[in-house]
Parts: sequence; structure tokens; C-alpha cells
Amino acid sequence: MSRILKVLLAGMLALFLAGAGLYGAGWYWAERAVAMDEEQIEYLIAPGSGVRAVAQSLNRAGIHVNAAGFLVLARLTGQDTRIKAGAYLAQRGDTPRQILERMARGDMVHARITFIEGWTWPRVRATLAENGRIRQTLEGADDAEILRRLGLEQTSLEGLFYPDTYVFVPGTTDVEILRQAYDALMLRLNALWPTRDAQLRLASPYEALILASLIEKETGHGEDRARISGVFANRLRVGMPLQTDPSVIYGMGEAYKGRIRKADLQRDTPWNTYTRPGLPPTPIAISGLAALEAALHPERHDFFYFVARGDGTSEFSRNLDAHNRAVAKYILGRRQ
Repeated sequence: MSRILKVLLAGMLALFLAGAGLYGAGWYWAERAVAMDEEQIEYLIAPGSGVRAVAQSLNRAGIHVNAAGFLVLARLTGQDTRIKAGAYLAQRGDTPRQILERMARGDMVHARITFIEGWTWPRVRATLAENGRIRQTLEGADDAEILRRLGLEQTSLEGLFYPDTYVFVPGTTDVEILRQAYDALMLRLNALWPTRDAQLRLASPYEALILASLIEKETGHGEDRARISGVFANRLRVGMPLQTDPSVIYGMGEAYKGRIRKADLQRDTPWNTYTRPGLPPTPIAISGLAALEAALHPERHDFFYFVARGDGTSEFSRNLDAHNRAVAKYILGRRQ
């Protein structure tokens, strides 16, 4: 064998061994658990992030990866163009390969927030602000600014968000959550509106939303919703005031201390349905599907009055004399 050939073979062997060594070192690095500051670390990958930016995000979060090695690993495995933006969870013992594959699959963590039937807008807003996994952008914004940012034409935010549990990626903004809840409400309201009772004295879906909120606050008893809706429909038909206490309470605001007095019923506000005929100007709470359906499909009957029995159900009356007897039994009698 010539000397030149021996030199070439030796060089090739050295390159092979070097390559094998590099491969082995790379494999060892890719399969070795990364150092982490905590047992579990949640981190965010911003939209449009390249592999270097991803490595920087990991290190800032306390997940210590070698940026150059992470870049090479991503390119060699073809995952450098498959990383998806979102929120992820790394756990102690994760390897660079596992972390990379998780982001390429889009195996994100999710958070939840729940809005409850009957909540007012201040309660909804407070719940948003208290959720540490939501990116807060509305601090200091008044209602008019929030309406503008949502692109809504209404003058009030009250009642505009559907009560449900919303699953989201941590880092989602408060505006995005509100938009999702508003769209969920409109989807249901717009589907129900064309099916409404033809005799209803409601001029728009928004008026249906107002009526639904009154029903929502008047009872949580499912079987009574459509009947209460029928009472309101009867009163609207003949021009009789709705006289619903929850609306009066809403108009009282912070002045309400747990009890309505006669003077409160006589003190006029836009939401006092004793002093003003027809519907109040806005909803008084967020309404669930059952209340929406009841508002648009009232039970047809000849009841004009109802009073709470104290067990969650209501007593219905056709005339004032019968109603006064029911009040004496269920309200006055209970206090004696």
C-alpha cells in the first residue's frame, strides 16, 4: 500500500472517529436531562420565534439548554420549522429532544376560566383580572374603551358574555377571552332569535337578552323559567310594569345592602321596573341558555303575578287578590 493511500485512509479514519465522537456527544447531550431551576416550569413561545429565540426563552424561564446545540438538534431532526407558538410545561428530567418534540407536536398546556349564570359585568371583569394565566391588557380601561377594543356597538358591557368554562393557552389576553365569550353568546342568541314566539313584544335580540337576564335573576328553578317569562310577556302585552326586584337591586348599585325597602321601590332609576314601564335599558346579568330559551319561548297562560315560596320555586297568581294572599303566606308569614 502506497504511503499516500495510507495517509488518506488514516485521515478518513480520523474524520470518521471525530464524526462518531461528535455524534456520540450530540446524542448524549440530546438525551441527557436539562438543568432546571424548579421541578416544573411553564413557559411561553411567542409567535414567529426561531429556534435561537426559543432557546433564549427556555433559558430565561429557567430551563438551561445550550442554544447552539439546541439549534443543531432542531435542524438535524427537521423540527426547526415545526415549532408551534404557545404555552408549554417542562418537568425535571426532560431532555432537549423531549422538549423540542413537545413543541413540534404542539403539546401545549391549557388553562381555564369560568363565568357563572347571573354574574354581573364587574364580577366577570374581576374574575378576568384575578386569573394569573391571562395576559392583562385592560387595567385602567373604562367600559367605553373595552367596548371599543372589542369592536362592539352596545353602550353597556352588562350581559354580553356567555356563562361557560373557557379553555385557553396561558398568555391569552383578557380581550381575547371576552371576545370568545361574546361570540359564544351571539352564536346562541342569533340561533334562537328566529325561533321566537310570534306574539312576543320584543323588538330585537338585545331586548331578548335583557328579558333573559331578568328571568335568570328571578329563579334558578328550571321548571319556573318559562312560566315567569310568560308573566313578563303578559305584562308587556298589556303595558303593565314588570315590577321585578332584581332589576331594582341592580339600579341601586352599592346602595343595596341585602334588603329592598318601600322607598327603594319608589326611588326612580333607569332599572326601576316599578317606576318605569317596559324593559330596563340593559341586561342586569349574564344569562345561561335556559334563560335565553325561556325568554324567547314563554309559557302561554293567564298569570300576571308571582312570588318566591322560599324553596327556590315560585307561586303564580292570576289577579292581585290572589297574589296578596300568596305574599301574606310566603313572605309576611315567614317573617312572623
